[in-house]
Amino acid sequence: MTGEMSAFTFLVEVFGASIAGGVLGSIAGIGGGVIIVPVLTVFLGMDIRYAIGASIVSVIATSSGAGAVYVRDRITNIRIAMFLEVFTALGAIIGAALLAPYIPVNWLSILFGITLLTSLIPIFRKFGEELPEGVVDDAMARRLRLDGSYFDKRLNREVTYHVTGIPLASGYMFVAGIVSGLLGIGAGVVKVLAHEIAMKVPSKVSTATSNFMIGVTAAAASGVYLNRGLVLPFVVAPVATGVLVGAFAGTKLMERMSNNHIRLVFAVALALIGGQMLVRGLGVL
Repeated sequence: MTGEMSAFTFLVEVFGASIAGGVLGSIAGIGGGVIIVPVLTVFLGMDIRYAIGASIVSVIATSSGAGAVYVRDRITNIRIAMFLEVFTALGAIIGAALLAPYIPVNWLSILFGITLLTSLIPIFRKFGEELPEGVVDDAMARRLRLDGSYFDKRLNREVTYHVTGIPLASGYMFVAGIVSGLLGIGAGVVKVLAHEIAMKVPSKVSTATSNFMIGVTAAAASGVYLNRGLVLPFVVAPVATGVLVGAFAGTKLMERMSNNHIRLVFAVALALIGGQMLVRGLGVL
């Protein structure tokens, strides 16, 4: 009886954490791993390798749930996503298959954590900005026709935006893929940084496009984790289900929020992930 209750309690806790991860992930444009990984490792005592395997699958669930809604509502910039996903998927395969066995993960975690926490500075500078101003398409964005528009339910009007910084954003995406493959996170946080800082697109477009992309990145890396036997079905089932439920709820919230409020949620997620990576690298988590 005790074993049954323990198993039931485990499933409930994982499911609840996964719902929270799905909500946060769909609003901020990141995977749910920022909540799921520490819950599985710190509170439930799971080996971090299996927690990372579950996190990778949860990212696919977030992308499937939130990404489909944002595409339907024409917020996602599919041209940006498909162009940049080439760099992200390549980085994910290199990170998971070629670099993971040789690079000390704790070093990478420390460096990644410091980088994310430092990235809060340009995000803070954008607080109060509802929509980017003075953005002009660069040459590559014009050739690829990456500018776009979407209907903003909060502003109740059509928003047209331009895109710049494509070479820099491509580099960001390659790094995002490597980080995803090595650390088992969706690296959506790096994608959103690329969209916000390098490409200067509105936060809603950034979130929606990142949600569309993170599933492809995670799918590229998840095969490696599946092959290594690090994806446990009894963990993945409640994680994927909870994240999917949370992602659908998060999409409803995101479309009614201001771009500035979405940026604030992303800043909180950025601080959480940066701090989490830093303490993990130092051996605390």
